[in-house]
Amino acid sequence: MPDTTDFSLEKMRASASDASAMLRSLGNQDRLLLLCQLSQEELCVSDLEERLDIRQPSLSQQLGVLRREGFVTTRKEGKRVYYRVADPKVLTLLQTLYQLYCAE
Repeated sequence: MPDTTDFSLEKMRASASDASAMLRSLGNQDRLLLLCQLSQEELCVSDLEERLDIRQPSLSQQLGVLRREGFVTTRKEGKRVYYRVADPKVLTLLQTLYQLYCAE
């Protein structure tokens, strides 16, 4: 357990708020699946749709949430928009979740 004696209550509240926001976003199964795929490589919407069997309207909505939260970023190439995980904290959390729930 980390030593919190030097960690002010104000900082703890701010950190708890940030952590809660991240956990809320990851609490949606589609968003979690999207982030798991994007943690491995940069992908465009059609790739994500094919891999995850999430239809376009829902996919776009969930990607929009992840963009607004700052969890993913985009890169445009021609008409395609590629997504990748932007927040290193998200990658760390996804690695932990993988170890807890997916690793054999």
